[in-house]
Amino acid sequence: MPGFPTVRPRRLRRTETLRRLVRETSLSPDDFIYPLFVVHGSGVRQEIPSLPNNYHLSPDRLAAEVDALGHLGVPGVLLFGLPATKDEVGSEAYADDGIVQQAIRAIKQAAPEMLVVTDVCLCEYTSHGHCGLLAGTEVDNDRTLELLARTAVSHAAAGADVVAPSDMMDGRVAAIRRALDEEGFAHIPIMAYAAKYASAFYGPFRAAADSAPQFGDRRGYQMDPANVREALREVGLDVEEGADFVMVKPALAYLDVIARVRDRFDLPVVAYNVSGEYAMVQAAARQGWIDGRRTTLEILTAIKRAGADVIITYHAKEAARWLCEGS
Repeated sequence: MPGFPTVRPRRLRRTETLRRLVRETSLSPDDFIYPLFVVHGSGVRQEIPSLPNNYHLSPDRLAAEVDALGHLGVPGVLLFGLPATKDEVGSEAYADDGIVQQAIRAIKQAAPEMLVVTDVCLCEYTSHGHCGLLAGTEVDNDRTLELLARTAVSHAAAGADVVAPSDMMDGRVAAIRRALDEEGFAHIPIMAYAAKYASAFYGPFRAAADSAPQFGDRRGYQMDPANVREALREVGLDVEEGADFVMVKPALAYLDVIARVRDRFDLPVVAYNVSGEYAMVQAAARQGWIDGRRTTLEILTAIKRAGADVIITYHAKEAARWLCEGS
């Protein structure tokens, strides 16, 4: 028949086997890093209301958690700590016996092969909730760098495999790289939160980590969500300063930024599928409005398709389980 189609892309979509054969983007548990929230005490495993199926864990409960992750094929965790006390300078962030330092040792004793990435920031530890030292009501960028460097060194000394500064202070990658090298930790990589936006999607995390600022907001140091050229500049500066990974945060609403970073830079690109993105899926799935499994795997595939090599996600355990079962 004249005009009858001879090119039929649907031929390669007829069966699941054909679809798998020609699939362009493959998702694997190896792609994931799972965030953990660590608290003081013993025997603590308390579900976080804002992040269903995620928990506040005391150090003695970490062995079971990382064992379960290991069996699912998830290779790494990202540690956030809730301190016993807070002060103006966030002193527990860089204390030898701080909660993250305890958690690192506990994980490495239980599962030496588990990759331990540590968040390097002061917001969970300061009484004012900002990511650095204050000069009046402003965050003092340069005075903060020394404490961030001390924090990174303390994490490396405790056994961390990777340090991940999330504060968005100018020059912090260079300061941390210099401090690590001087203290004998030249082998420790830096996973820089290079393009971290001042996003509304962080709400559940701030409740989980008790890290909301006590006044003002973080728009003076985190990025404006409207900007992408600025993100490329920020990533370029972190690469020049010695970053080994670069991160875009959040992920789902910033797929274009991930793609632009992937096209411009050759370093591994990390995307943080943040708490608000996770919580929305969980809430809608619990209402029966969406298929939680299919939606989650579609989102994670989209993040990887945009160019992410590594995805930090609260979905890591369930997604790894589904992938092992066959999606």
